[in-house]
This record gives sequence, C-alpha cells and structure tokens, in this order.
Amino acid sequence: MKTIKYIAIGLAAIGSIACSDQDKAVEFGLDSQNIAIGAEGGTRTIRIASSDSWIATTDEPWLTISPANGRGSIDCQIIIDSALRDTPRQGIVRIQNQQTWDKQEITIDQEGFDYAISVNDAEVKVENYAEFGKRYFDVKIKTNVDFDIVIPDNASWLNHDKYAVSFDRGIRPREVSVRFNWNINSAPLERIADVVFKPKSEVELSRHDKLIVTQTAAPMIEENTRQGDSIALLGIARSLNIWSGWNSSDRMETWDGVVLWEEGMKDYTPEKAGRVKSALFSMFQTKEALPFEVQYLTAAEELSFWSNASASTLSLDIGEYLPKLTQLKRLTLFSYGLSTLSPEIKNLKNLEYLDLRGNNFQTLPEVLTPENLPNLRVLDLGANQKRLIYDLSNNIIDALGGFYEEKELPRRLLAWDKLDTLVLSVNYFQGSIPSFEDDPSWPRYTEQDIANSRNDKGVDTLPRALIGTPKVLPHTVRLAINLNRLSGTVPDWVLHHPALDWWTPFVFIFSQEGKDVEGRSAGFDNEPANMDYYYEFYKGCKTPPSYTDEEEDETL
Repeated sequence: MKTIKYIAIGLAAIGSIACSDQDKAVEFGLDSQNIAIGAEGGTRTIRIASSDSWIATTDEPWLTISPANGRGSIDCQIIIDSALRDTPRQGIVRIQNQQTWDKQEITIDQEGFDYAISVNDAEVKVENYAEFGKRYFDVKIKTNVDFDIVIPDNASWLNHDKYAVSFDRGIRPREVSVRFNWNINSAPLERIADVVFKPKSEVELSRHDKLIVTQTAAPMIEENTRQGDSIALLGIARSLNIWSGWNSSDRMETWDGVVLWEEGMKDYTPEKAGRVKSALFSMFQTKEALPFEVQYLTAAEELSFWSNASASTLSLDIGEYLPKLTQLKRLTLFSYGLSTLSPEIKNLKNLEYLDLRGNNFQTLPEVLTPENLPNLRVLDLGANQKRLIYDLSNNIIDALGGFYEEKELPRRLLAWDKLDTLVLSVNYFQGSIPSFEDDPSWPRYTEQDIANSRNDKGVDTLPRALIGTPKVLPHTVRLAINLNRLSGTVPDWVLHHPALDWWTPFVFIFSQEGKDVEGRSAGFDNEPANMDYYYEFYKGCKTPPSYTDEEEDETL
C-alpha cells in the first residue's frame, strides 16, 4: 500500500512541474532588427525567441533564410548575395508567429560595389627570347566595369588575345583572364610597356590599376666581327629550332655548312678574315620569319635555308632582317613556308641567285622584277605546290600554292632578258604560253642581232629566218616550265629559241600533266616529234652542244 501511495505522489509532482513550464511562455521577438553589410555579401545569424511555430519570408531574391520555419526559439541564418550595382539596396525579412499572427521585421542594408579595375600582378617581367608558342603570360583582372586595353604605340612588341567581360548578373566584380603575347627583343636594351585598362563608360573608379611589362635586353652581338658572326649563327639555329645544331665549344671552322673567308678567295678583304662567307641551315621547324640574328651576318655572300618541317601548312614572309644584308649574292629559301615576299628584298641589289623552291606562293611576288634585282641571273620558283591536285576542274580547295591564281605564265618574267636560268616547274600555271606575236611593243630579232651573233670565224650563229621572231629570254640557257597545266600551241619563239636544245625541251618544256580549271588536258597540240626540224632551222649556224660531264654539271 505504501508503494502505491508513493507512485501517486510522484505522478502528482510531475504533473505539477509540467503545468508550471506551460505557464512560462516565451515572448515572441528577435535579438536584432537591422543588419548592415558590405557589397560582397555574406551570412548573418539572428536569434528568434518564440514558444510557438513561426515562418520567415522575404520578397527579395538576394536574401535567403535558413531555416525558413520552425517552432520555439532557434538561431536562424540570413544569407545575403553579393551586390549587383554600385548603389545601396535594402531588403526586409519578416518573421510571423503562426499562433498569434504577430510579426517581427529585420531590415538588411547592403552597400553597392564601387567601380574598380584591379590587377592581381601589376608588374610582369619577360625574357628577351622564348620558343614560338611560349611567348605569352596571363593576367587576372578583377573588375565590375567593362574596359579596353590600351598598349602604348612604342610597345608594338606587345599585344593581347580577345577577351570578354560578362555582366549578365549585374556589375559585381568578375575575374577576367587576359593573355598577353610578346615578341622577341632583338635590341640590347630593356623595354617597358605601361598598359592601361580604360573603362568603356564614364564612371568614377575607386581603384584603377595599370600593368607594367618589362622585357629584358637581348645579348649584345658585336657587329662586323668573327665572334659576332658565331653568336648570330647560334641564335639563328636556336630560333629556327634546327634538329642538329652546332656545338658552341667547337671552333667555327668545324661547323657543318659554314664556310669562312680565307685569303685567296675571290672578293676577299682583310676585314672579312675568319668571318662567315656562307652558311647552310637545314632541317628545322619554325612558324616565323627569319630571326633577327640574320642581320649580323654582314660578310656573308650566300645564305641557305633548307626544309622547314611545317612548311606546307604555313604562310610566311622573310621578315625585316634579311633585306639588310645588301652584300648577299646567293640566297636559298627552300621549303620555308613562304607565301609572300617582302618588298624590302629589293635592297639586295647584288643578288645573283635566288632559289624559292618548295614554298606556298599563290601569286608571283610583285617585287620580282629586273629593276628591283638588276644583277639576278638565276631565279628558281619550282615546286611551289602545297598539295598535288591532278584535275583542277574538280578542285574545291583554293590554298594550293603553285601560283594557282596566275592566269598564265607571267609575262614580266619572260621579259627578264638578263636571266640565264628561270625555273617554273611543278606549279599550277595554266593556259597557253604567251606568243607575243600580236604585241607590237615586244622586241624582235633584227638584222643587227644576226650580225652580232657572228663568231670569230665569220659565221652567223643565228639564222636569218629568226628575224621578226619575238625576242624572249634571249640569254636564258636553262628554262624549265614542265609539269604545270599548260596547253594550247607552243609559240614560235620557243620552238626556234637559240637555246632550245640546251633546255632539254621534251623533259622541261613539253611535258605537262593533269587538267586545268576549265577541264582541258595539259599538253600542247603542236609538240614536235623530235628535234630534227630545229637542227635544220639552225643548219650551218650551230650544232647540238656536247659537254664533258663536268661542263654539263656546271650548266645544270
């Protein structure tokens, strides 16, 4: 009985305590009714006091309450997005008691973003040289205003890629990455560019950074010296990325493809002693014009650049430095990737030999004239096809090289009467060979030409039947136009040219291939069966040339 009595007393006590807690109701309220925050936004915590259920609401999409409802007292977080504009904004969060319908409000005042352009690294230093494709740096810019990049006029060595600043979600600061590209510094002087980020609109900036780019000076190359030549050769080899270069610890005399001036050589002078007379650069890979170190080879008579690995994909020019070598007599740019030829090449007035085989020319460079290159005797423009197209009439590609855009054999080359060698083989020349019969301005063989051909035995080496025939390439002992898309009639000036037998015409003149853009099959309708007619024409004037092996090699 005592046990039952104690249980009854305990239950009564518990009931008494429960009634006491229910009587202590918590007054509905907040520990703060105002929040001030910066433009960057963030999270703030408030304390909700309540005995009842409650719910939190707001009309502002930039405010989030978590949790948004509950029962009893709890800490609640208000998440505030970053600002969108430069002006302040205000929002209200409402907390409502679900039993009493009482309301409490929290006012959030947020500052707007100041306009600013800031650079994470405002000073950048680059070397004077780096490999192609590695001459760049990236700059991260934090901004809430669109801008233009202004590079000073005296810093043409610096440029930038395209970039975009997107403000699709307002003018809050965005981080924009801009890639800057720089060129090689060829001068032994440091150079500096002050780059400005100019706002596109009239706004007042609270911060406005600029970018300072400093490029180190190039190593000093002493001009007109043997040491300067060796440094220049090594620099060229480095820039061209030659597969097998020279060892700088070896003497320059042992370098493959390099010939130095020595006493007894033609045109030798004491000032040239030990300097570079000729140099061959072969088997390399570059996507750029000739490097700046070329300009220091001021004693060289001959320079040869052979076989760029990526030539067929490129569209290059020789650049600004090679034309400074006005003393050059022989120049080879074989399969370099050229599609244009700088007009400045006209400065090479002493040039006698120019080999431009295996490049990507679509048209004949305008600079190639006898007026610009008065001493040129050998011009080789062979094999400029970027890709082989047999039937041009079904072709849909236009980047073929091979002088594809030329309508016929260029007349101005055929007028270059001082050339002794002209090679136009393996290209895309089309149409017929110009006859010049209807061109009254074109020179023709005269009585005086026949008289001038008289040898020391008193025999004319030109027949009188040649009088009146157009006088085309009169001094050319080698003409090669084979494997183009030429067709039609072989003109008389070719069939009876004084050097036709030297030209090996059945190989280098009459042999054509494929079809032209009109669908005409290449080849001539009056190709002779043999040379009998020719020797009959010159009967008594000359006989077919006979060479020793050595003489034939020199002619070719």
